[in-house]
Amino acid sequence: MRGAGIPEPAQKAAAVEGSGPPERRPADEAAVDVPTPAEEAAGSGPQTGGPAQEHKRGRPRSKLADSAILRAATDLMAERGLGGMSIEEVACRAGVGKATIYRRWPSRGALALEAFLAEFLGQQPLPDTGTLRGDLLAALRAWIRSVTQTSAGPMLSGLIAEVQQDRALAAAWRDRVVEAVRAQYAIMLDRAISRGEIPADTDKDVVLDLLYGPAYHRLLHGHRPLTDQFARRVVDLIVAALTADRPGRPARPATDRPSPATTSRGEAHQ
Repeated sequence: MRGAGIPEPAQKAAAVEGSGPPERRPADEAAVDVPTPAEEAAGSGPQTGGPAQEHKRGRPRSKLADSAILRAATDLMAERGLGGMSIEEVACRAGVGKATIYRRWPSRGALALEAFLAEFLGQQPLPDTGTLRGDLLAALRAWIRSVTQTSAGPMLSGLIAEVQQDRALAAAWRDRVVEAVRAQYAIMLDRAISRGEIPADTDKDVVLDLLYGPAYHRLLHGHRPLTDQFARRVVDLIVAALTADRPGRPARPATDRPSPATTSRGEAHQ
């Protein structure tokens, strides 16, 4: 590599990296990634690995660079959707080289998924209101608030489209989003069973499908608004079905005010 116009420190860093496995990168990238000034300031020079598998040799990854990349990806997807996000523009906004991104995430879809998880999961706390109805309603309200009032909405729609064309991304989506979120919310149903609110043989998978299926349907088709009245109706139907034949069936609260965060003028037309 000497004589190629690359500073000696970069040559030494490349020599250390060269002992690791080959990594996927675009054809137009050079064999050695010379960090940009912004990368050097963030401490994110040449390194290998990704979020799921860190390389044990060389400099540790820069959290500042990771954060800048994920923020840039999130902003671009919020502005243009996943179809309008490119690795080139993410790199430009984050102030890093494309190779820095590809060493962390092997594809645009993988980066989009990581950005979505960082944005979305923190907005989905596990409710514990003391009742099944209260827990289901709190969970659905949080989901609706996230997809209607934050960048998670367009990110979610774009990723659902992308996973239809990318098998690796589809597998990661099921493991890291679908199954992870469902496992968390199954705890609400376990609590309801332990309180005696619903039968012990309740099919938790079906209940969660009934809770989120209608919400995904409205998000993707856009034919009706995702309102608080909608959330309350969905939850009331589920609770009524689960407790229909049980003695001491909990009655619907006489006063049930909608959450201001998710109420819209379109409720009357549902």
